[in-house]
Amino acid sequence: MGTFGIFSKEKKENLDKGLEKTKESVFKKLSRAVVGKSKVDDEVLDNLEEVLISSDVGVDTTIKIIQRIEERVSSDKYMGTEELHAILKEEIAKLLEENNSQDFDLSFNTTDGPYVIMVVGVNGVGKTTTIGKLAYQFKNLGKKVYLGAADTFRAAAVDQLTIWAERVGVPIVKQSMGSDPASVAFDALSSAKANNADIVIIDTAGRLHNKVNLMNELGKIKKVMKKVIPNAPHEILLILDGSTGQNAFEQAKQFTNVTDVTALALTKLDGTAKGGVAIGISDQFKIPVKYIGIGEGMEHLQVFNRKEFVDSLFSN
Repeated sequence: MGTFGIFSKEKKENLDKGLEKTKESVFKKLSRAVVGKSKVDDEVLDNLEEVLISSDVGVDTTIKIIQRIEERVSSDKYMGTEELHAILKEEIAKLLEENNSQDFDLSFNTTDGPYVIMVVGVNGVGKTTTIGKLAYQFKNLGKKVYLGAADTFRAAAVDQLTIWAERVGVPIVKQSMGSDPASVAFDALSSAKANNADIVIIDTAGRLHNKVNLMNELGKIKKVMKKVIPNAPHEILLILDGSTGQNAFEQAKQFTNVTDVTALALTKLDGTAKGGVAIGISDQFKIPVKYIGIGEGMEHLQVFNRKEFVDSLFSN
């Protein structure tokens, strides 16, 4: 059995390493924000605001954090800059807790058949790779997993998902290029249900987020799924490339406008100093970050643990 949802020492080490670039960037900027200062004053707060915005936390979320810190500073007679680090950590942790009301349960128990995850996101964000890693880790948990290749607009997408299915050792349901994506989803759910699968992961086309007419296809896929499993999809997982910073915010905005995204996965956090995007996106869209990608290995896709994330981000 695997430990996908359990935060082990190895996972902590992987997380620390994966967030190195973000952590180094934030610490350097924080140091510059308080240099020569002994007290948290307006100038320090202005500098801190700049640090958070430049770390891709986002303007609205940054303002919220600064206001909270201002309230704490005003309630204390004296607050030194050495305390700012701890306060910032506390306030970010609280913010994530508010937007992620509970840690995720990976039991995936349903009453109407397999648990269905529909995966959405633009091309290039690591969507297919994330699906493969999810399948691998679910299988290690003892789950019976099926994949559905409903991105039928690109032959390469089906081929890539097929390679992942073979690598992981799970069944894949696919049709020829150009087939109706909803038909693929219907077949995948039907096959998975007939074979008592636990989880079905449906890949969808990597639609450009400004192509609303194409994204409406997602509605058709959802409608067809319900003919097989009434409550499907149980989860709509939006994959975002964490290294794109503010562009990830825009993609989240467009996708949440056209479909009911229930969870987020942020990929490629190890290759960027923009890890703050996890804080801002979670806060602005009130959609929990469920998974984060912090490396290329199978084990480098982790269930997002808000406490461990903040601890890692602010550890020396």
